[in-house]
Amino acid sequence: MKIYVLGSTYFMKEMVEAKNKLCELGIDGWIHPHYEAFVRGEKKEHLARWNNGEKAALKRENNYLKVHYKHILESDAVLIVNIKKNGKDNYIGGNVLIEMGQAFVNDKKIFLTNSIPTDSPYADEIISMDPICLEGKLENIKKYI
Repeated sequence: MKIYVLGSTYFMKEMVEAKNKLCELGIDGWIHPHYEAFVRGEKKEHLARWNNGEKAALKRENNYLKVHYKHILESDAVLIVNIKKNGKDNYIGGNVLIEMGQAFVNDKKIFLTNSIPTDSPYADEIISMDPICLEGKLENIKKYI
């Protein structure tokens, strides 16, 4: 099974760790190469622009929405890294919600590393996509593939 890892860019380190853990479990885990480059300390100018408020420009320049969509289509499932961000447990942001929707309408399994965020304004939309919550134990994914 090929599983594409997604999440807030804020979680890049945890996303790369999740991809590596999937591979350790014998699963074909993969991720956008920029995240791995960021974690290795590369693409510093890109990250500096990101941190200076140029997120929308960088998303357009790198065509992230379409690239992620293409990668979702090339996968059997997505793994959403949803951990604490800015005091919000199990955070899922707008881009990730879009990506989950793309996975859902293309009949891809959706895994969440943790529970559905209860304080999200779009919790109902997330629930309606029937994601499989791994409750912080990535190895639980083996039960579902």
